[in-house]
Amino acid sequence: MEPISDIRAPGAVVMAESKSAASWSAIIAGAFVATAVSVVLFALGSGLGFAMISPWNDQGIAITTFAATTAIWLIVIQWLSSAAGGYMAGRLRTRWIGTHPHEVFFRDTAHGFVTWAVSTVLVAAVLCFSLTSVIGAGMHAATAATMGSAQRLAGAALPSYAYGLDRLLRTDAGSAAAHGGPDPRTEVTDVIVQAAASNSAVSEADRGYLANLVAVNTGVSADDAQRRVNDFIAAADQARGQVKASVDSGRKMAAKTAIYGALALAVGAFIASLSAAMGGKLRDEHP
Repeated sequence: MEPISDIRAPGAVVMAESKSAASWSAIIAGAFVATAVSVVLFALGSGLGFAMISPWNDQGIAITTFAATTAIWLIVIQWLSSAAGGYMAGRLRTRWIGTHPHEVFFRDTAHGFVTWAVSTVLVAAVLCFSLTSVIGAGMHAATAATMGSAQRLAGAALPSYAYGLDRLLRTDAGSAAAHGGPDPRTEVTDVIVQAAASNSAVSEADRGYLANLVAVNTGVSADDAQRRVNDFIAAADQARGQVKASVDSGRKMAAKTAIYGALALAVGAFIASLSAAMGGKLRDEHP
């Protein structure tokens, strides 16, 4: 160790510390406390959330209210866990004897910040593992779905598609056309799926072909067949628009949640630092 001058006492000589000022045992303990508090509060929030929602239309809260409540609860989790972890790190760290009060305050806030960082990494690792499992299950389900027919894919995207398809090809009583060709539902599905994939409207040529297909397979007049096709395509477009609106609403909600989450993390870092300073101060008052 090498002698240095102490700014607190001019002319006095002290010995410089050769080891790090970080109390890693206190930091790790505080990080685990913060992570445990996060898990407990998250489990509590999940239970309350499942109790608030319902698959029935006349029960439970609205989806927008549920999303806002979830975002607020995640912020509360971040703040409470940061406060607990930072305070624990401040109370458990070693006592720095002969250290300037300003330096003690800085070290305590640094301990709180590092505790918050370690806890955040632990929580992120747990979330990444969970998301990886969910994404893997989703990809498996998507692979199984792609093995089905185009009719199943269109029916999954448009809940009323199957019923609309039945109405489109419904025959008049006693006038069903006898035909031995392939199922016309496959061709109709191919036309609708192609229009949806290209994000465009069904062409006039396809509309005319579908009208002829309906007329041949149902025995209705050409005008009735064209009306059926137009009504069916309009219903399919409306359903597709509803799906897009739902996806866009989810995108906006995800963007807001990410922004609020980032702000909550920043405030959580500040709370952890302040809590560690408070805990460190009490640690020094009660040696």
